[in-house]
Amino acid sequence: MKYQTVLTIAGSDPSGGAGIQADIKTISACGCYATSAITAITIQNTQGVQAVQAIPADIIYQQIKCVSEDIEINAIKIGMLHSAEVVNMLAAWLKDHPCTNIVLDPVMVSTSGHRLLDENAIISMTQNLFPLVRVITPNIPEAEVLLGQKIQQQEDIAIAAKKLANKYHTSVWLKAGHLHADVLVDICYDVETKKIYELPGVRIRTKNTHGTGCTLSSALASMLAKGLSLEDSARKAKEYMNQAIRHGADFEIGLGQGPVHHFWNLWSENKQD
Repeated sequence: MKYQTVLTIAGSDPSGGAGIQADIKTISACGCYATSAITAITIQNTQGVQAVQAIPADIIYQQIKCVSEDIEINAIKIGMLHSAEVVNMLAAWLKDHPCTNIVLDPVMVSTSGHRLLDENAIISMTQNLFPLVRVITPNIPEAEVLLGQKIQQQEDIAIAAKKLANKYHTSVWLKAGHLHADVLVDICYDVETKKIYELPGVRIRTKNTHGTGCTLSSALASMLAKGLSLEDSARKAKEYMNQAIRHGADFEIGLGQGPVHHFWNLWSENKQD
C-alpha cells in the first residue's frame, strides 16, 4: 500500500491555525500523507503576526532534499517564502526535480497587515517560480499587486484570473473572499484547457477565518496528489473549505480570528457513529 504524499514548504504558526500546522492538518484530513519544510518561524496568535524569524535558505534546501530523497512526493504546496534568495533556491531545485502538481499560495501580507514578502522576492517569485507551478491561489489584494490594478466587484475576478494566467503562464485560482457580497464566487482559470471554473460559496458570518488561504491551497494540492483533474480538485477543495468554515464558525479559540475546523469530516463521522 502507498500513501499519496504532499510536501508543504511554508512558515510555522505556533497558534496552529495557519502555515505548516494548518497545511499538515488539511493534507491529513483530505486523506494524504504530509511532509514539510519550514521556511520561517513566526511569532503569532489569532490576533496577528508579531515577528518573523527567517530560516536560512540552505537549511530549507536541506529539509527539502532530505525528505524528497527518501519519500516520493506526489504534490507540492508552497506557502510563505520570505526572501528572493529562498525563492531562487526553490526555483533551482524544482528545475532539477520537476513535479507536475505544484500549488503556490503567493503569501505577501498577513491578514493583520504584516508584510511577509519584500519587493525583490515578489519579482523573483513571478519570474522564476510561477512558470514552474501548476496553479497559483492569490486572494484579491495579492492579485492586485501582481496585476497592478484594482479588483472591486465579482465581474472583475474572471477577467483578472485570465489576465494573471496569460501573464504568468500558469493556472490561477482567484479567491473572492475580500468582496462583501453574501454569495462569493471564486474563479479558477485553467491555462491547460483555457476553461473557467466557477467555485461558489455562501458567506458565513464568523471571525474564524485564520489560515483559510493555507488551508485551501493545501486541500487543492491534496486532491491533485490523488490524480484528479484540476477542475475536480478545485471543486473538492472548495467543498472541503466551505465545510471547514461552516463547522468551525461557532468555536471560540483565542481572542482574535480563530481557525477553521480542519477535521470537520472526521468529527461528522464520529457523531454519526
